Amino acid sequence: MELQRLLSLTRKAVDDYQMIQEGDKIAVGISGGKDSLTLLYAMANLRRFYPKKFSLIAITVDLGYEGFDLTPVKLLCEHLQVEYHIVSTEIAKIIFSDKNEASPCSLCAKLRKGALNQKIKELGCNKVAYAHHMDDIIETMFLSMFMRTVLSFAPVTHLDRSGITVIRPLMYVPEANVIGFLHKYHLPLVKNPCPADGETKREYVKQLVRQINLENPGVKKRIFHAICTGRIEGWNINGKQ
Repeated sequence: MELQRLLSLTRKAVDDYQMIQEGDKIAVGISGGKDSLTLLYAMANLRRFYPKKFSLIAITVDLGYEGFDLTPVKLLCEHLQVEYHIVSTEIAKIIFSDKNEASPCSLCAKLRKGALNQKIKELGCNKVAYAHHMDDIIETMFLSMFMRTVLSFAPVTHLDRSGITVIRPLMYVPEANVIGFLHKYHLPLVKNPCPADGETKREYVKQLVRQINLENPGVKKRIFHAICTGRIEGWNINGKQ
């Protein structure tokens, strides 16, 4: 995917849901994966011409795994002229050593988000951009049905406790386009060292949706459209049940 196409889809989401206001200070959570690096690239370039001026800060929560080298991300941030911060934690040790969690993903996400939000507030940011793309939204809808719970996925969400507003500028970008952008622009992917990577319920749903789309070409886009328009009973992209 060309940068121009990425920026077009990103701006459409930002405009459709009024994600950015004049003077916003926006944090981008960087895991080192393809989604967050693509988001960083999109937001850094959108900043150059978007009529509502905003500033950008990139933040990585280092979970404490050995060999997690963020040097390539630092260099990318320098290239994009984005301020970069690393939050050092011992979350990996807490999860896999101290507590020996059988299903660590939920606890990890909670601790990681807490560390991220604390740094966001410390840096004076009022918003944080998450790298959820179109496929993430579809997969979340399936997960909500399988788990018989409500998993809302609003494009803009204000978190009352922290006072931070979450935005999702990649919501119109299919994952296949993210992968294409990663390879075309040689983004510095940093391997996820988590032992549970690839074995989560979301990964199961990802493979299921992929197979459904292979057997029924175009069904993912139709599902996404149905979510956006509220045509799937009890679930839509704005989290209104």
